[in-house]
Amino acid sequence: MTARIYYHARRESAPSGSHNRAPLAFHQTLEGYAPTPLLDAPEIARVLGVGSVLLKMESQRLGLPAFKILGASWAIHRVLETRAASLPRPTALVTATDGNHGRAVAHLALRLGMAARIYVPAHTAQARIDAIAGEGAKVEVVDGTYDEAVTRAAQDASEHCLVISDTSWPGYEEVPRWVMEGYSTIFWEIDDELGRRNERGPDLVAVQTGVGALAAAVVQHYRLTKRDPQPAIVNVEPLRAACMLAAMEAGEIVNVPGPHDSIMAGLNCGRASVVAWPIVSQGVDAFIAVDDDRAREAMRLLGDASVIAGETGAAGLAGLLELLTGVERENNRAALRVNEKTRVLVLITEGATNPKSYAEIVTP
Repeated sequence: MTARIYYHARRESAPSGSHNRAPLAFHQTLEGYAPTPLLDAPEIARVLGVGSVLLKMESQRLGLPAFKILGASWAIHRVLETRAASLPRPTALVTATDGNHGRAVAHLALRLGMAARIYVPAHTAQARIDAIAGEGAKVEVVDGTYDEAVTRAAQDASEHCLVISDTSWPGYEEVPRWVMEGYSTIFWEIDDELGRRNERGPDLVAVQTGVGALAAAVVQHYRLTKRDPQPAIVNVEPLRAACMLAAMEAGEIVNVPGPHDSIMAGLNCGRASVVAWPIVSQGVDAFIAVDDDRAREAMRLLGDASVIAGETGAAGLAGLLELLTGVERENNRAALRVNEKTRVLVLITEGATNPKSYAEIVTP
């Protein structure tokens, strides 16, 4: 197995931005809302050599098998709210996706009585395409990468067609910022559940990253709310699509050329979001890129603990397996101050969104 690691020697404690419970209050009004489970995983803690592992289960969220609907719903709500007084109500939503975000946008369009057009990169699993189409959306396959699908989706923007993207580029930043804000619900729920249990928060948080929106939400929550000590944050990406790690090495956003063909499909992104980048680059302690074998190992380990997680959903744990059990484990544990008492938070961001692939990996 191979990996790349970048440690952020000058991490800042308080990145710019605001942080509040408004997205959580909105999500609580949605039909079917309930906090997702926060599970203890002692078997995984033993493998990692830490005190405890908490799994935040985003494999079922508001009727979908991933967390993405939190960001999409809040962003759509905010767009419609700001347009209400001066612009006609849009009739269609459009986005690019590797799977979960596009399905969330399609699902919400159906709820709102709008059309949806979803662009996906070449080689997207048929199961993910079928799931998006099953929400009533028109799905178009772009002969290229996720980033090229993003470019194609942006061309559809009009007065009557809203682009609801979870990545950003110069001139398109407001909606992705709202998407990022929507993910904060995950972490307020964690705080509230730990408060009910009278337990302290995590010492280490692992977050899987595509364009960086979820990682930015992690940073904002754990750096902008008062915590002593603040947890270390680890950013996990696929080796062949490590756009955040590459940006950290370069000191600026760069393009990571394709093919972006990791089984961690939701993370196959070649360019970091311009909204997420300043936040992630300030607040994350370590960036690690792992190969697909680590993702498979993480999926099997979670399966042994009766937790179903797809390739992207298991990616945070994949990064921790490399960091804390790999060949450089002693150096990594020292750098992150990990010991036998460390409390670790792992985000399980999706279920088995490609059932055939999941069965092939997890079934003995």
